[in-house]
Amino acid sequence: MAAIGSTLSRHPEGSPLEPLLVLVILPIAAGALAEAAFRDAKRASLAAAVSSALLVAVSVQWLDRDGANWSWVAAVLVWPIPVALAIGTVLFWHGRTTPRAHRRLRGA
Repeated sequence: MAAIGSTLSRHPEGSPLEPLLVLVILPIAAGALAEAAFRDAKRASLAAAVSSALLVAVSVQWLDRDGANWSWVAAVLVWPIPVALAIGTVLFWHGRTTPRAHRRLRGA
């Protein structure tokens, strides 16, 4: 009886760091690049969310060496993780690179 599971983990030539790269490193890089490109939190967040979702979908399709037809389902199921990381990276870098406006107190 064949075991049901992911075909991504059965390949000896595959690196155990591939999930870390796809789910953490690529979305953080996409968020940092989006913030550097737009310098606006709203536009950079949208760009980071779309690009990280596309990166995950393409990476899962590319890493699925057996060509299973359900790999896009795996990409859809894990999309919230990299999208949240990408948007969090944008907001982190936006807070670091944008100077805060100082308000003057009245009566002082």
